[in-house]
Amino acid sequence: MTEDLKRERRQYDRQFKMDAVKYWSSSGKSAKTICEELGIPGPDYLKRWKKELKKKGGESAFPGHGNKIGPDAEFAHLRKQLRDVAEERDILKKALAILSRY
Repeated sequence: MTEDLKRERRQYDRQFKMDAVKYWSSSGKSAKTICEELGIPGPDYLKRWKKELKKKGGESAFPGHGNKIGPDAEFAHLRKQLRDVAEERDILKKALAILSRY
């Protein structure tokens, strides 16, 4: 594949998405026009952002890559804590087995 065929996927931050949706809602322009003005690849992006913003509300919308919110974040944190404690336990078991030989 040549370099010109590879396109890097652009990432948009949370504030940009919120501003783009707000601009679209208040301007009366079409989604295609807004996308051309802001450099967004297509109207599907804008429509998806509007849907997510409406569904999840202001603070919960667009959490980013791997940034969980609410109960999901707590659950992920507790799973990591459990993994860490289990690993520590296994290390201590091995150390006890080694020390009990002497």
